[in-house]
Amino acid sequence: MTDLEQLDAIDLRILSELQDDGRIRNNELANRVGVSPPPCLRRVRSLVGRGFIRSIRAVLDERLLGFEVVSFVSIQLERQAQATLQAFESTIAAAPFVQQCWQISGDTDYLLKCIAPDLEAMHQQILGFAAMPNVRNIKSFVVLSTLKDGPLPIPKRRPTSYPAIPGPE
Repeated sequence: MTDLEQLDAIDLRILSELQDDGRIRNNELANRVGVSPPPCLRRVRSLVGRGFIRSIRAVLDERLLGFEVVSFVSIQLERQAQATLQAFESTIAAAPFVQQCWQISGDTDYLLKCIAPDLEAMHQQILGFAAMPNVRNIKSFVVLSTLKDGPLPIPKRRPTSYPAIPGPE
């Protein structure tokens, strides 16, 4: 049984509601998904315990908090030995301006989402990445605007497949 097959329709509605509003009170959540509050709370705790809910937190506006520059930075390493990867990942995990980091396939080894108060601070971040051992290549992409920052698509029931992305008509 896959992880998704462990979820019933109520679990899926809980995930959808929490993704829309992580501050919702348990009584309101229970009302919206059609169960009483005690089993609703048990289900939420179970979803957390099984890893379906990784975290419930506020999504903050970077710019209002003084981080005017959001960028994506791709980094290619000289080699991919386990010790090299672990050293790089430890350094990145400790960098507060790196908001997210993905290890990816292709010509790039890592893709980072970074924040900075201004372009000069971003430039200093790039210089810091360049000074790291085993870094071969760095490319940075400054975000001009965010067109979409949406939630995960929570199906009404367990999907058997996902629809294709609609094309131009």
